[in-house]
Amino acid sequence: MNPVSINAIGGLPANQNIQGTRGKDPASFGQIMKQAVSHVDQMGEAADKAIVDMLAGEADVAKTMIELQKFDISMKTLVSFRNKAIEAYQEINRMQF
Repeated sequence: MNPVSINAIGGLPANQNIQGTRGKDPASFGQIMKQAVSHVDQMGEAADKAIVDMLAGEADVAKTMIELQKFDISMKTLVSFRNKAIEAYQEINRMQF
C-alpha cells in the first residue's frame, strides 16, 4: 500500500516545520497563522482574477469555479482553525489553578 500525501490544506504547505522545539528553526504560532492568512489571501486574489478573466472571455467557467472552490475551502478551514484556537483560549481562561 502506498502512503498518501496531503498537499497544502488550509493554506499551509504539507512539509512545513510545525513541531515546536524539535526542528532547527521552529515556526511560532503567530508565524504559522500569518503564513496561512497570506496564502488564503493569495488564493482569494487568484479567485478574483479568475472571475475577471471569465467575464472578459479569457477563461472558462470550470476553471473559475475550481479557483473559487479552492478559495472557499481554504477560507473555511482557516476560520474553523481560528474558532478552535479561540475555544481553546477560552477554555484555558476558565480553568482554576
